[in-house]
Amino acid sequence: MSETINGVAFAILAVMCVGGAIGMLFTKNIVHAAFWLLEVSVAAAGLFFILNADYVALVQLLVYAVAVAVLMVFSIMITLRRLEDAIRPRDFSALAAVLGVLFCGVMVYVLLAFSAPAGQKLPAVPPDIAAFGKLLFAVNGWALQFEIASLILVVALVGAVWWTMEGED
Repeated sequence: MSETINGVAFAILAVMCVGGAIGMLFTKNIVHAAFWLLEVSVAAAGLFFILNADYVALVQLLVYAVAVAVLMVFSIMITLRRLEDAIRPRDFSALAAVLGVLFCGVMVYVLLAFSAPAGQKLPAVPPDIAAFGKLLFAVNGWALQFEIASLILVVALVGAVWWTMEGED
């Protein structure tokens, strides 16, 4: 019974991810596109929860769904000077369409040619968040890289604010 529930939840979240991505691509309003991206991030976090990747799901929610979405929305709201700037034109590019089809073809080829290496087995139990936290904040852990990424996000926000203030006296 639980496998059926997991399968149905996975299908719903996968459709939400793909639907949100399509909505983000085809909306003309930039703010609406940011909210569609937020929906994709939350649905992807739900997929990670179903796959028992709790830490990755929490990072997906905290970093992408909250921090990047808020940064994007505030940057958009700060940089829009007129209401007309929020509407983007619908330009069709034949080159972009050809590159998109070419990329999809390469991805299908790679996925069909992939074969899993023999002899690799998954661990019996997934690692828990506490063990990952100890590894993350160890002396040679990944804490510095996370701090650098947060610094880059802050610099991007300050740059967006500075860019909008440039022409004003």
